[in-house]
Amino acid sequence: MPEIIRSVHGRCASEKTIEKSRFLSYCAHVTSEEEARAFIAEIRGMHPTATHNCYGFVADKTGAMQRFSDDGEPQGTAGMPILDVIKNKGLFETAVVVTRYFGGIKLGAGGLVRAYTSACAEVLDKAQICLWQTCVELSVCVDYPQIDAALKFFNEHDCIVKTSDYSDKVYYTLLVKKTDETGFISALTDYLLGKVTCQKIDEYFYPFLEEK
Repeated sequence: MPEIIRSVHGRCASEKTIEKSRFLSYCAHVTSEEEARAFIAEIRGMHPTATHNCYGFVADKTGAMQRFSDDGEPQGTAGMPILDVIKNKGLFETAVVVTRYFGGIKLGAGGLVRAYTSACAEVLDKAQICLWQTCVELSVCVDYPQIDAALKFFNEHDCIVKTSDYSDKVYYTLLVKKTDETGFISALTDYLLGKVTCQKIDEYFYPFLEEK
């Protein structure tokens, strides 16, 4: 399994009109074929009178789970172009649905490919792209005299403070990239002269906004 993947974060939508046909595009982060198909079904439910609801998705971290559908458009003019855009942008765990309301003017095979390609590209360009990577959740405990030093260390290092609990002691829940785990704990322990305890709580993929 890769340690880092590119994917959309959350959902995004866009709309464009081409030769009087409306193309409404939707994208979402999905982690399985079941999630992808549930997303597609949701969009279909939003547009029960649409002429077509075409889609493409890569629903895993390796690119093995790929599916697409022309949903009644001429073969190869909608679903595959959508999937190709997702793949060409290097995205994983990403699903895109393009809903079309026919406007009365036929686009031809080439025109349809261009329309669905541009509609998919537009919504993905608009979406928030993140680098999803393996992170560890740490529970960090310090005494009250160490608060300022601990916060200064957190601000100067690559971590996310998810929660803080001020009770008998101060407990922080931190998120740190797995590749930084050992060095982060060692540096924090040295910085606070050993007056800190760290415990690993969990490990999972987490989205970090991609720098442009």
